[in-house]
Parts: sequence; C-alpha cells; structure tokens
Amino acid sequence: MSEGNSMASENGTDLSQDDTGTIEENPEETILSQQTSVNLVPFIGQRFVSQDAAYEFYCSFAKQCGFSIRRHRTRGKDGVGRGVTRRDFTCHRGGFPQMKPSDDGKMQRNRKSSRCGCQAYMRIVKRVDFDVPEWHVTGFSNVHNHELLKLNEVRLLPAYCSITPDDKTRICMFAKAGMSVRQMLRLMELEKGVKLGCLPFTEIDVRNLLQSFRNVNRDYDAIDLIAMCKKMKDKNPSFQYDFKMDGHNRLEHIAWSYASSVQLYEAFGDALVFDTTHRLDSYDMLFGIWVGLDNHGMACFFGCVLLRDENMQSFSWSLKTLLGFMNGKAPQTLLTDQNIWLKEAVAVEMPETKHAVYIWHILAKLSDSLPTFLGSSYDDWKAEFYRLYNLELEEDFEEEWSKMVNKYGLREYKHITSLYALRTFWALPFLRHYFFAGLLSPCQSEAINAFIQRILSAQSQLDRFVERVAEIVEFNDRAATKQKMQRKLQKICLKTGSPIESHAATVLTPYAFGKLQEELLMAPQYASLLVDEGCFQVKHHTETDGGCKVIWIPCQEHISCSCHQFEFSGILCRHVLRVLSTDNCFQIPDQYLPIRWRNVTSASTNPLRTTTRDRSEKIQLLESMASALVSESLETEERLDVACEQVAMVLNHVKDLPRPIHGMDDIAYACPSHSLILPEVEDTDGIVQSITVGNSHESFTLGKLKERRPRDGVDVSRKRRHCSEPCCRHFGHDASSCPIMGSDTLNAELLGYL
Repeated sequence: MSEGNSMASENGTDLSQDDTGTIEENPEETILSQQTSVNLVPFIGQRFVSQDAAYEFYCSFAKQCGFSIRRHRTRGKDGVGRGVTRRDFTCHRGGFPQMKPSDDGKMQRNRKSSRCGCQAYMRIVKRVDFDVPEWHVTGFSNVHNHELLKLNEVRLLPAYCSITPDDKTRICMFAKAGMSVRQMLRLMELEKGVKLGCLPFTEIDVRNLLQSFRNVNRDYDAIDLIAMCKKMKDKNPSFQYDFKMDGHNRLEHIAWSYASSVQLYEAFGDALVFDTTHRLDSYDMLFGIWVGLDNHGMACFFGCVLLRDENMQSFSWSLKTLLGFMNGKAPQTLLTDQNIWLKEAVAVEMPETKHAVYIWHILAKLSDSLPTFLGSSYDDWKAEFYRLYNLELEEDFEEEWSKMVNKYGLREYKHITSLYALRTFWALPFLRHYFFAGLLSPCQSEAINAFIQRILSAQSQLDRFVERVAEIVEFNDRAATKQKMQRKLQKICLKTGSPIESHAATVLTPYAFGKLQEELLMAPQYASLLVDEGCFQVKHHTETDGGCKVIWIPCQEHISCSCHQFEFSGILCRHVLRVLSTDNCFQIPDQYLPIRWRNVTSASTNPLRTTTRDRSEKIQLLESMASALVSESLETEERLDVACEQVAMVLNHVKDLPRPIHGMDDIAYACPSHSLILPEVEDTDGIVQSITVGNSHESFTLGKLKERRPRDGVDVSRKRRHCSEPCCRHFGHDASSCPIMGSDTLNAELLGYL
C-alpha cells in the first residue's frame, strides 16, 4: 500500500493523506529530533533516530494535550523483505470495537469500549540517507472527535500508569509482609512525598501486578500448601486436613482444622457460622470459615476451606470434610449467607441441622433495588420489616406480613415474593425453636466478622497462609484465656438480691450470667397470673392483653415459655424468672443451667487437662491462680494463716518431685508480670490494696485508696499492723508474729520464693 492510499486497519481506523491533512515534506525545514520535549508539536519533515524516539516524543505531546496513543498496524507490503518501513501512531480512541468470535464459535459479550473512530495520528516513514537510517514524519493530524482530558485526569489513563522496576520490587516486598494494597499505596506516597492519590499508578494497577506475579507461581504455591499441611500433621497428629485434585492434577479444594479447634468443637460445636462471602482474589479461590461462640461469648475458630468453584459439589465436599474432622458430629444450627447451592448442600449433608441465613445478607441484596422502587417510603418499610423480623409468634408474622405487602404495594415485587418463600430461613418467629447461642445478635455478628477480617488480613503467599491463620487463632486463644481469667477474678455484682441470682452467679460464666441478670432485672416489671394448674399468663404491667404463656410443673422441675428464649439462646427469659420468683423457687433447676454456659465445661477444654497447652500458658495460669490466692487471703486473718500453711505444704510437695535431667530449671521464666491485670481487692477495713505480681519493680496500682473515715477519733490506718519483714510485708501482723518467719518447715529457698 502506498502512502497516498487510504489506510484501513483491522479495528476500523481509516487514515489517508487527503483527510488527515498530510503535506509534502520540505528538506530545508526538517529537524533531527533525538530527545523528546513537551514544548514541541510534531510537524511534517521532523526526523527521529528510531521508532522508539518518535513514540516517546508523540507520547509526551499526547499527555500534554489530554490523550494517549497506541501503535497502529497497517496493511500492505511495505515491510516485506526490508522490515518495518512505516509506522502509524494513533489516538487511543481511534477505530471502532469489533466483535470477535471465541474458540467455540460464540460471539463475545458486547463490552463497552472507549474507541469512537478518532482520526488523530502521526505517521513516520523509514528513510536511508548515506547509509544512515532515519524516521521522517510524513503525516500528522491533531483533530479529535472527543473531549480531551485535563492534566490531573490524563495521568489515570492506562498508558501513563507505569510502575518502575524499583517500585515493583518494593510492592513485592510489601506483599510478602502481608500489607494490604491501600497500605502499600499510602506508604509509597509518604516515601515519594506526593499528595494523596498522586502516584503514577493506581490501586487497580498494583492489584493487577500482584495478580500477574501470583499467576506464575499459583500451581507451585498449591503444592507448597499441601506440603505445609503435611508438615503440620507430622508435628501434631491432631491437626486435620484434606484436599482434592482435579483432572489436570491441580488443587481444587483444601480444608484444615487445628487440634485446639477440634477440642473446642466438641464443647461448642452446637451452633456454627459458615461464612463464604470472601475470596482469595490472588489465587481465585473461595474462602470459607467455620466459627462459633464459646461459653464466655468469644469467637472460636473451628476450621476453614478453600474452594476453586462455587457450586453444590464444592459445598458438599466442604461440609462432608468438616464432619470428618469433627468425628461425624453435626451442629444443631448452621448460619450462612444466602446461597442456593449452599442451601442444597446443607440439606443433603446435614439433614438434621437447622439451616438459617443472616438477615444482613438479605437486606444488603434488597438495598440495591428496593429503595428505588419505594422511594421516600423505604425507611418506613425498613422499620416495619425489622418489627416483623423480631416478632415472637409465627401466626403474627403471617398476618403482619400480608398487611405490610399490601400497604407498600409489594405484592408483585419478585424479590419480596422470593424473600417470603424463604421466611423459615431468616425470620425469628420460625427460628426461636432452635438453639443459636446468640449468634444472630448484631453485636456477636460484628465480633465474628472482625475475627474473620483478622484472618483474611493474613493472606500473602498461599503456603504461608495456614501458618498465619494458626498464629492468629493462637493469639486469639491467648487473648481469650487472659480475658476469661480477668473476668473470673472480678467480683460478681449482684443487683437484685434474689437467691436465684446468687445461685446462678456461682454456676454460669460471667458472660452467661450477665445475660441472665438482664432478664432478672426486667422480671419485676411483669405480672404473673395463674390461669390453670401449672399454667401462668405473664405480661408487662402496662399491657392489658396478650403476654406469654408459661408452663411450670414443680414436681417434675419442668418449665417452658411461649417466647422460646431458652430454646433459642440457652438463657431463661424474664417471664419464666417471674413465675419462679412468684412460686417461691430459690434456685434454677439444673437442666435450665446448660453445661454449655457453665464455668466448667468438658474435660477437653479444661486448662489443667489440655495436653497440647503451651508451657507459657501454664505458667500464666499458675501466676493467675497465685494472684487470686493472694487476693482472697488478704480478706481475713484466718484466710491468710490457712493460705500460708497450705502453700508451704504444696511447695514442700513440689520440691520432693524429681528434677529434670537436662536442666529444665534453667529455662527462663517467660511470663511477664503485666500479663494479667488483677481486679480491685477490698479488705475488711475498706482499703483497696495494690498487688504486685512477678517483678517487684513492675507493680500495678489496682485502685485508689478509699477515703478513710475516723471512728471514735481513731484513724483506721493506725489500727492496721504492717509486717516489716521483706519476705512478707502483709497487713494484719508485725515482724514478731509473722506466720512465715515462725514456720519451721520453710527454708531459705522457700523464703526467697515467697
């Protein structure tokens, strides 16, 4: 094809000398341009030493004007035998999008394109003068049929979002450290001293770069992940994992669970959350995690799974694998997101399990279309919807739902129709008969979601993912253990003076007791009326009708309420507590204080019997018990004397035990003194003591000295005797009557320990 003929490319760009304004070049006006300059405009006859130099020059010019360029292939025989002799650079919006058939003959979907047939271009032709090749500009047009971008907008075009090799290296290093993409961008902005969002590349460019790196090693990472699971299995036989390979010998699914998770599931696996709303985009795999609540209301990890595909077969495999990990024990209830394949898989693999869907997932999907349909009435509808969601009786729900649909004209709205068809999976009136351990409450769902987000932040390299998740789970367990111990050491505050409250405080965990105490405080506001033998009608004192029906059979110690709160949460409701109080019942029957919510659970979760517990955790537990012993001993003289006597006996018994051969006693004491914050300890005279644990130079003042009121003209502080011996320094005696110094069974080592 000659230069004067029209150029038609594959993408539909039509360039010719006639309609682009190409003029004949004048040799006297030509300039050899070896360096680019944004202050120069391309002109006919301009010369370059190479194609790249011409491209850089035109690219700089385009960036200044507000567009980007691309290399344009032409048809013809210009390049046959002599290489490329002509090159066209066009505007990035030149040409028109073309529909290309795929391999199976089907047309691709009609994607949006920025191409609009722009005719702006620059043409260069190769000339050889005196055996020196040069590239001459023979055609140029800067006429655009679209709006040009501003300088702060043009930098976002893909052609100008380049990442230098040094930046790529730093991004890879940040990714290995587990940083998120936004953290990477913010750190690089601070390093380069640029304003927020003014880097030469965007968040999408960084994500694409990381994706390209991971695509290369994806199969190798999967092999490393399996090898890592095998290594952890060899270290700890209680570690559980399973995987499945596809027909091309690539990893399709993999699931794993830690030894501590299996033990926790034995005690708290009755109510589960299976969250499958996240993906590991870097490996294009769906990430699912099983989480629950322990008896202290804290999130506990049961296992996780990576799935290549999102279908019924994948979910069935994951549920079957979980049952294999947990010795075939299925949960009573399972909470998931709204997924039709997951719903079918649960029905097949766990037929006895009640499957429920989080209401927040449902409302998130409705919020995309329903506000537009309802307009200003959406907020009123949402409030009405939540009222129906929290109703107690199924009959009330059916009646009120029909009224709501008619009121807002939603009878023909398909999303509401499908939502009503699934009401037994999300509406509380249909779920109150099943035990969910409080997982449906907003605060617990937020806590579980925060725990899941911490695990998702661990993703870096796939083979390290299992270890990182293990570290997060271990850290969460340590933090939970510390918080539980702090709660146990705190004095229980009784607010009602009821014997029922006192009894429950000695049996339930602080978390469960707090829930029961809330119901006890509300119980006096309700009236209890005997309507039949063993049948009571309980309603709020402001209500004239309605209320709940409570059945109480004292001889069988059987009690139930129509609100089904005990079946739903394991905590007795205010209606039942009101009836028990009215009937002069001073203790809650044992079957209504579930083992799940008690301080003592199964032996597998007892810290003293867990064989896999780390040495440092045992030391921390011992320190906590010693602190509690000191706190309780300071209450009275008798307590202090008994404690000193018993501790001396225990120490003598420990000293009689055989010592390790290889110097285990030389191992450093690794439990810091600030690992536990003790509660306030009030002595008999109302003075709050400051107790020091561990290092004597690192003490915690646990409270301010309460105001000491003089009694009979004598200051209370003067009545307290203080022992001056350095090994004791306790109140209640002096050096002459110190029980520690007067003991015949203590030696120098024991005195140093105390």
